[in-house]
Amino acid sequence: MASNIEGKGVPEKKKGLSRNTKIWLTIAGVVVVVAAVLVIIQVRARANTASSYQTATIERGTLTATIGATGNVRANQTAIINWQTSGTVGGVDAHVGDQVTAGDVLASLATTSLAQNVVLAQADLVTAQRNLDSVLHSSTQRAQAQLNLVNAQKSVNSATDTLKGLTSTHQGGTSADIEYARAQVTLAQQNYDQAKANYDKVKDRADTDSLKAQAYTALYNAQQALWRAQGNLNYYLLVPSGSDIDVARAKLALAQAQLEDAQSEWNRLKDGPDANDVAAAQARVDAAQATINFSRLMAPFAGTITEADPMIGDQVSPGTRGFRVDDLSHLLVDVQVSEVDINSVVLDQPALVTFDAVTGREYHGKVVDVSRVGTSVQSVVNFSVTVELIDPDADVKPGMTASVTITIQSLENVLLVPNRGVHLVNGQRVVYILRNGQLVEIPVTLGASDDTMSEVVSGDLAAGDALVLNPPANFTPGGGGGRGIFGGG
Repeated sequence: MASNIEGKGVPEKKKGLSRNTKIWLTIAGVVVVVAAVLVIIQVRARANTASSYQTATIERGTLTATIGATGNVRANQTAIINWQTSGTVGGVDAHVGDQVTAGDVLASLATTSLAQNVVLAQADLVTAQRNLDSVLHSSTQRAQAQLNLVNAQKSVNSATDTLKGLTSTHQGGTSADIEYARAQVTLAQQNYDQAKANYDKVKDRADTDSLKAQAYTALYNAQQALWRAQGNLNYYLLVPSGSDIDVARAKLALAQAQLEDAQSEWNRLKDGPDANDVAAAQARVDAAQATINFSRLMAPFAGTITEADPMIGDQVSPGTRGFRVDDLSHLLVDVQVSEVDINSVVLDQPALVTFDAVTGREYHGKVVDVSRVGTSVQSVVNFSVTVELIDPDADVKPGMTASVTITIQSLENVLLVPNRGVHLVNGQRVVYILRNGQLVEIPVTLGASDDTMSEVVSGDLAAGDALVLNPPANFTPGGGGGRGIFGGG
């Protein structure tokens, strides 16, 4: 018979990690620990590497591009004044440091030591000056020209009337006298024509032929009779002879020519002195004065006496040095600028000027002249640029050596990088920056530069970036070539 047996419960066996599981867990823990250690080591290594770089912070600022050159100070104008004739110095009126104006007499020669032509030039000057004054101020010439014009017109009128009287036809005799005289002219003309025809028949015979002689005599008598008949007719008609008319015409032509001359002279003087007369008179004055000036030295322009050689009693000859005059109101420095930079130089650009002879001081200037033609010396082409000093003082003297720095460009608020942080890699300018502790190569395009900084025109850079100045020499991003210094080939 079956029976229900109620047994006691047996406790269940506890479940645990298998051996394999424990092994894998242990390995995983070790891996994690190792990875953590490696990460820490790497981070520390990066930190140590980053800390070994020299860096500079990229900033925005002002870039001033300049060109430097050296030159010598010169005066705005310089003149060396030499003697033009021989003689003995009789007076010295200027000394070193004196301020003079144009035309001031600096020294002169004794009159007794001068050549005769120089001494006589004083008398010539007086005469020439009087002639000039007469041309400028005297009214005699003008009045005489006007009178000559009036008289010339009268002469023309008189000659015209005379000629008209000779060529007009007037009857001086009665009509019967005139008719008779005309008949005589007709008969005389017929006789002449007949005699001429007879002579023409025998004119080729010998001169000793009696018939030719008779024919010529008849022709001669006929011609004389014709002239007498014509003269009688003219007498009754009051017709002048041909010679009288020719004389009258000649007198009229002369009177007209004289009238033209008088008219030209009046036109020349009617509005005042003729410019050519004044110029001629002035030339005579100037010639005499120039000869007199041989005996003296004069300042050609306003300036300062910087050299004075003459002493009273000195014997001088043409070419002997006398004085040097410099216009120190403007001091200039001429410098040579390379052809690669000359197109950046324009008028009025500011310049900074220093002198070895004036230590610790800077002067200011501006560009006042830029040569348009370069000069080649040993295949190097340079252009002359002139800088005027704006604030010179007594310490700056002509001849001093000057260092000139011309500001050719000034850029405000531009992104700047130090030139020593720019490198050339495979023909491309690059910079290296630290981003998140890693060195990154950034291609850049540069604009204007000065001695220490360059303008960044394009590139993945921003103000505040840490620019690495000493990247590793073997850094070759992307498998590229090694890096070179800024500006390398």
